[in-house]
Amino acid sequence: MSSKKIAKLLLQIKAIKLNTENQFTWSSGKKSPIYCDNRLTLSYPDVRNFITDELAISIKEKFTNVNLIAGVATAGIPHGALIAHKLNLPFVYVRSSEKKHGRKNKIEGEVIKKSKVVVVEDLISTGKSSLNVANSLQIAGCEVCGIISIFNYNFEYTEEMNKKNKFKFISLCNFNDLIAQAKKEKYITGDEYNFILDWHEKFNF
Repeated sequence: MSSKKIAKLLLQIKAIKLNTENQFTWSSGKKSPIYCDNRLTLSYPDVRNFITDELAISIKEKFTNVNLIAGVATAGIPHGALIAHKLNLPFVYVRSSEKKHGRKNKIEGEVIKKSKVVVVEDLISTGKSSLNVANSLQIAGCEVCGIISIFNYNFEYTEEMNKKNKFKFISLCNFNDLIAQAKKEKYITGDEYNFILDWHEKFNF
């Protein structure tokens, strides 16, 4: 699996938006010159199938005896369901908090205790939402093997949190490969490339 190949595909379908002048606002309120919309991959069958295959291969290669796939609501749900279908495994998805009505579930789907589960997210920025899901699955009696995503911003803060929580994080594409590919394809200028690198290095949570 090549991170650069995934980066090229994401740029090709314009799932990656780069703008150093009018920066994007994340749900956290933080400003960013880069926005990764992996939902767009679902609209391109060839890209969608390639990413599903690569995620499934990574799970088989990196984890042992996985018998449950869990998607992080909402962006991780379709990718998780596609992987579960590909691997012929049960699927559940996990919300950030319990529903306020109905059965008030946080986890949707059948969870059998001692299941060995991989959490699927579309991208990792802080990693907090994925870790919240992983912790919920542990409370439900599952063994969390790790967390897998299409893209990872590779912030130092996230790397430190990964080590602290001892979950294996795997991503198909990383920040450095993505912006290097964007520069190579003249998606961004050299000055924009340097600006984005500087933003990434100084980003403060």
